[in-house]
Amino acid sequence: MVSELDRVLEEVRRDKGLDKQILIAAIEEAVLKAAKNMYGPQVEMEAHFNNEIGEVELFQFKSVVEHVKNSQREISLKEARELDPESEIGDSLGIKIPTSSFGRIAAQAAKQVIIQNIREAERDNIYNEYKDKKGTLVTGYIQRFDRGNIIVNLGRAEAIIPPQEQILGEKYQQRDRIKGHILDIKKTPKGPQIILSRTHPNVLIKLFELEVPEISEGVVKIRGVAREPGSRSKIAVESMESKVDPVGAFVGAKGSRVQSVVQELKGEKIDIIRYEENPAKFACNALSPAQISEVIVDEDAHAMEVIVEDDQLSLAIGKKGQNVRLAVKLVGWKIDIKSKSKAEGLTRRAIEQLMGIEGVGETTAEHLFKEGYFTPEEIALAKTDDLTKVSGIGEKKAEKIKLSAQNYILKRR
Repeated sequence: MVSELDRVLEEVRRDKGLDKQILIAAIEEAVLKAAKNMYGPQVEMEAHFNNEIGEVELFQFKSVVEHVKNSQREISLKEARELDPESEIGDSLGIKIPTSSFGRIAAQAAKQVIIQNIREAERDNIYNEYKDKKGTLVTGYIQRFDRGNIIVNLGRAEAIIPPQEQILGEKYQQRDRIKGHILDIKKTPKGPQIILSRTHPNVLIKLFELEVPEISEGVVKIRGVAREPGSRSKIAVESMESKVDPVGAFVGAKGSRVQSVVQELKGEKIDIIRYEENPAKFACNALSPAQISEVIVDEDAHAMEVIVEDDQLSLAIGKKGQNVRLAVKLVGWKIDIKSKSKAEGLTRRAIEQLMGIEGVGETTAEHLFKEGYFTPEEIALAKTDDLTKVSGIGEKKAEKIKLSAQNYILKRR
């Protein structure tokens, strides 16, 4: 029995990498359970691992009495003093029982308890190892496919990539290497379940961290990511040092760095964008490769109108609206794109409508439009003090225009 325990202990130590005390506790519990099965649950027993001899010692405890009534729980003073000369009535005496006396069934039961306890300890070990790794990137090998899930071997643990975290169109085979973002880790009756993602924006960030040493050096920084997995991504980057080009750092010599990331993501297109504190400038960068002619910003609405030349409109919007959609995610503002001809048409119509107000000529209408007054309703609702801030409009003219705008609206109704 002892040699079997020693063999299991050494084997598990080597293969599972579990803490020695966990293994010892498992062995002690197993020996104690086997003893209880053999001698009965009413017997008071303890099992201790003796480090000096590398064995589990089993002790049965009996109360020292004058007259024995229950031989399983009591020992006479005479017998006790043969084992320990200092024994007295009322003492609890531990009597060592050789584990070699266990039968085959008891030994097998002990082995099963050890295996079960070690399995549970291993599960706890894996959970504790990975619970603080959420958000990190790990590499494994595809072990199998199960009802749409990809099962990944991480070495000592298995992970799962559910269908919703897989990139549409990616094809894999067993034993293929794969990287994934640790999305979550859960405790289940079958052990810890590590959930990986290939679609999370963090996958892109971590891949660039592997390729761009300047990130860990604090020279460049990632300021945002917008991603449509498997299709296209935009990543905003900033330099902490004026002499370093952040876009160049991420692209690498002859595009080597960005291409490594693209290959890992099976051809996903990646736009590297220079970050700007100014939202309008940032939006212009985010809408690349389109060239932007003008940006009108509405800070209160957290929105901007972007004007582009007619031949740049489709490029700015992108196929099925992807380019502007990603730009909106990256910048965090609502973006409305208009062609220059359409914008000019809208401007002309707005100015003509303002000229319909009595006392508003073309020049005044243009000034009002530039200050953000596009309709008679906006003039009618404006404060006189605000209207006086428009070039060429004093207090009296402001009051007159405001009244005229109100009359214009009434007549139109």
